[in-house]
Amino acid sequence: MEKVKCRIKKDDKVKVISGKDRGKIRKVLSIDRKENRVMVENVNIVKRHQKAGPHSKQSGIIEGEAPIHASNVMIVCEKCAKPVRIKAKRLTDGKKVRICGKCGEFLET
Repeated sequence: MEKVKCRIKKDDKVKVISGKDRGKIRKVLSIDRKENRVMVENVNIVKRHQKAGPHSKQSGIIEGEAPIHASNVMIVCEKCAKPVRIKAKRLTDGKKVRICGKCGEFLET
């Protein structure tokens, strides 16, 4: 599978735009760029049945987050407070920055 360019980074605030958790605004926990998936806190909660083992905890039903596809989230701009598309711009010193598509404000990196 080909690696896809993803402009979302860890600790970004994102809004879920599709799926069962549509409308939630949460923080990105981790990113899998190879699979183009993101882990968002308290989104896509799944239940797993765990059996007790020598090193594992007690057996039972454990809830946790599962990754969702990166196309199902949009970055939320701090200034606009709305989900926006991201533009990339290279500054004169060669540094690459992310810019809000609506207001033109720099996004924190």
